[in-house]
Amino acid sequence: MANTETIQAATTRAASKKKKWPAFSILFILPSFILYTLFVIYPTLNSFNLSFTNWDGVSDTIHYIGFDNFVEMFHSERVYNALKNTLIISISLVVLENILAIMLAMLVDQVKWFKNLFRSIFYFPVLLSGIVMGFVWAIIFNYNFGVINQLLERIGLESLKVDWLGSPKYALMAIIITTVWKGAGYYMIIYLAGLQGIPPELHEAAAIDGANRWQQFRHVTFPLLAGAMTVSVMLSMISALKIFDQIAVMTDGGPGFATETLTYIVYKVGFGELRQGYGTALSLVLFVLILVVSLIQAKLLRQREVQM
Repeated sequence: MANTETIQAATTRAASKKKKWPAFSILFILPSFILYTLFVIYPTLNSFNLSFTNWDGVSDTIHYIGFDNFVEMFHSERVYNALKNTLIISISLVVLENILAIMLAMLVDQVKWFKNLFRSIFYFPVLLSGIVMGFVWAIIFNYNFGVINQLLERIGLESLKVDWLGSPKYALMAIIITTVWKGAGYYMIIYLAGLQGIPPELHEAAAIDGANRWQQFRHVTFPLLAGAMTVSVMLSMISALKIFDQIAVMTDGGPGFATETLTYIVYKVGFGELRQGYGTALSLVLFVLILVVSLIQAKLLRQREVQM
């Protein structure tokens, strides 16, 4: 009984000594909170309201049209095409970026000399803005004077020249290649941190047991990279679902609508066709898509971490 009273008394003294939050402390976060509310929270909430209108983004008058925007959206072949392109790009980027990132991370981790130099070289594309990178690759893929077609012509394979950005068959592929080149270095850093956290004794024990390099990767390295993979896959998917810069610079959604994605069609409809209400409705659908995909990914990848 005495011990219980002693513990309660100590707890009471500790609580009384605990400093209270000064009222004036709110002044330090108030400016940031006001700006965040004005430029993020309010526009986000207002977008729900605008999605039920036919506002053109310019006029002062706003007419409510109910669910007409959503009905039109779900009957639009252009939207379904943009959704298909978004899924193709997203799945391709998640797979290719993470595979390349793991390969680069393992390569850099094994290098004994100039490790920081190689790490900087592979990470450099991440530092380029999407606009600059898009212009550079648009020149590389140019049919007449692009590096790829010029190289094919020089080695006598002129018949294999491809109109990368002007052909519906290859334009989406060109955007995927460009984005993988830019993004793989970012995820390489995440995987490199994961590799450096793996105790070398595990690989030594596997080697002693007769495991070759592939078996060591399959049964030691890959399972222990589960945490890094969860982060990388989720970031890669979210980035892919809202891809914009590369498409805007390289193809402008063309040829035709061959490379339009949900993000780009929101921009084209809202600002190009002056249909802000319809564009806002599309952006809400994109938001829900990203939210659902992220939640499903997080659940599946977390389960994978537990299993491994």
